[in-house]
Amino acid sequence: CIFKGNIMKIGELSKRTSCSVQSIRFYERNGLLSSPHRMHNNYRLYDDDALRELIFIKQCRSLDLTIIEIKQLLDTKNNPDKSCSSVNNLIHQHMVDVTHRIAELEELKLTLSEMASACTDDRKVKECGVLQLLEE
Repeated sequence: CIFKGNIMKIGELSKRTSCSVQSIRFYERNGLLSSPHRMHNNYRLYDDDALRELIFIKQCRSLDLTIIEIKQLLDTKNNPDKSCSSVNNLIHQHMVDVTHRIAELEELKLTLSEMASACTDDRKVKECGVLQLLEE
């Protein structure tokens, strides 16, 4: 096995990236993070490449990209001579999806606001406007 830079176990990788051990294992199982090298006692060993991969994955997750979208980005990233049009298309579609979700959340906020104004604290539960709206 050829390691690049620092060698660390999963706990150290977790600390250095503020990513839980469970998340690291999840990313490995789902093919986002390269399979680690294993010691004779089956401990996982990671190098600086794994650290960079995990930072990339975390950055993608912070943008709310899905596992499938991250896989697509990683596949594209691993083919550096290809056009980046697929990356641009992916990000554009993600923006469309986010815009749609924002619209849905604005609708939800409006509905909740209307419900909140349907009742006051001085009413009894049997007169509660919110509960009445929910029963309609």
